[in-house]
Amino acid sequence: MKINSYKELIVWQKSIDLVIEIYSLTEYFPKSEIYGLTSQMRRCAVSIPSNIAEGRRRGSRKDYRHFLIIAYSSGAELETQIEIVKRLPFSKNTDFIKIDNLLNEIMRMLNKMLSILKS
Repeated sequence: MKINSYKELIVWQKSIDLVIEIYSLTEYFPKSEIYGLTSQMRRCAVSIPSNIAEGRRRGSRKDYRHFLIIAYSSGAELETQIEIVKRLPFSKNTDFIKIDNLLNEIMRMLNKMLSILKS
């Protein structure tokens, strides 16, 4: 099946879902984190589908792979920030299962895409 648009990519669709989840999660962070973890996590989450889209629109396989690497790196950064939040007192009653599962799935998909594009 030929993909005509990045919007048809399941990894892009799931990344958009992750952005919504991260925005919902950070909505309840303390106001003191508005310029800290809230902003950083939102930017990382938005970076994932944005780079998938930009890479897909580029003309070459090399460019596409480059932007997927950036998306993957943003995912790793977001994983780290989520781990930090889990250890902070304001998140003690927060359920991270949905976000963790979604991010893990996205990271696996990006990793697979990168390995395919490398060959």
